[in-house]
Amino acid sequence: MAVVDFRVRRATTSDVEAVAELRAVVMRPDLERLGRFDPHRVRQRLRDGFTAAHTWVLEVDDALAGCVALRPAGDFHRLEHFYLAPRVQGAGIGGAVLRGLLRRCDRDGTVVRLEVLRGSPARRLYERHGFRVEYEDAVDVSMVREPRGRDAAGLPPRRGDSTPG
Repeated sequence: MAVVDFRVRRATTSDVEAVAELRAVVMRPDLERLGRFDPHRVRQRLRDGFTAAHTWVLEVDDALAGCVALRPAGDFHRLEHFYLAPRVQGAGIGGAVLRGLLRRCDRDGTVVRLEVLRGSPARRLYERHGFRVEYEDAVDVSMVREPRGRDAAGLPPRRGDSTPG
């Protein structure tokens, strides 16, 4: 399938409410299935964890279509807030964005960790890109991906600003 044309830009603090709303729309089916949907809490958790410096907004036809965050966390990066609007899911955007982020992490020798809701279809995307399950509980699945390439070449890790692509 051809990837839909999209644009990636650095998030700003003014994006937080639109991204919080996107999170509520995208996560609602999985949270309801798990008996954990709370309309205020789903938005507030995004607001509380939003850091524009580590977040990118995805746009299709000049409209918000998604977001993703990659936050340094000690000796690894945490992939967070990766949401795609239902209208663009399945259009190749998620895979393209994830490939770009992981390419940068591979160059830097950086491990990437994430949490995905148990039963979420997003887990298949992460598994296709080399993530494996570290542990899971009744709600969350924690996944990790070791860097590829630099270790195999015997190169030391590099640290830097990780950005999509």
